[in-house]
Amino acid sequence: MAQHQRTVSSNQLSTPHSVSLKVLRLSRPALATQTPLLKTSFGNGLDIPPSASLAHPSANPDSSYPLTPLLTLPSAFGAAYVGETFACTLCANNELTSDSTKAVSGVRISAELQTPSNQTGISLELSDSENQPSANELQVGGTLQRTVHHPLKEEGTHVLAITVTYTETTLDEHGGASGGRARTFRKLYQFVAQNLVAVRSKVTALPQRSKDSPRTWSLEAQLENVGEASVFIEKVWLREDEGLEGKTVGSEQGIVLKSMDVEQVMFVVREGRGGDEKGKRTLAQLNIEWRSAMGQRGSLTTGWLSSKG
Repeated sequence: MAQHQRTVSSNQLSTPHSVSLKVLRLSRPALATQTPLLKTSFGNGLDIPPSASLAHPSANPDSSYPLTPLLTLPSAFGAAYVGETFACTLCANNELTSDSTKAVSGVRISAELQTPSNQTGISLELSDSENQPSANELQVGGTLQRTVHHPLKEEGTHVLAITVTYTETTLDEHGGASGGRARTFRKLYQFVAQNLVAVRSKVTALPQRSKDSPRTWSLEAQLENVGEASVFIEKVWLREDEGLEGKTVGSEQGIVLKSMDVEQVMFVVREGRGGDEKGKRTLAQLNIEWRSAMGQRGSLTTGWLSSKG
């Protein structure tokens, strides 16, 4: 699931655990690609029909379109971007066999996320999957699943820490309990969250018509797609400070940014009536909302932008 993984067990005994843990990242699928062959006329049985190279049958066998209607799941962890929601499924599996003299019960899963600004970890809320077996009676070959969703707000290294606790019971020849112990283990998964949309802003004070007229500023921002895939900017808007009014210049909706593309947006911020503050002024926060090629939502809010004086 992640780039690095480490297991920490609190049991001093080195006997194998009866429960294993699998962590699967939940990601949107992608459209399968294909590389159609060109039509040839070599003869003597050397020609390969272009339809043989298609991943999906096409009404036009001579089409060179690289995308197909087939969906593929990601084969690797992929990139984690700031502003998007990180989601994964945690699976605790009963690895005992049907002839085992042990039984597993009381399985519990907990999760924490260590972020660059919080190394102690944030406790994550886990949601139950539908039609899940009871944790008190995890049968042989059974799986207990929990799902976690967490918005990524910081750039840098994150560590997902999963702790599994369960009771391992020893059975006698009649199937009754002859002993038992509580067991626990912990796994760490490390991944890096990186920026998808980089924002560079500039605030400029506009000339006043008169000494008593309200102050006005222009707020310019450059939005750059620093990720690997294209994004669709749905909306760019301002959250103005109290006593200020903002207005867009042009359209800040429906922008498609390919990788490394840059788009510039602009707003005019004006003091409302009665504004008599002088000097440096807190103006607004810039909010960007986007979708990935397969519809996954993301959003980013900058810090408060201020005038120079």
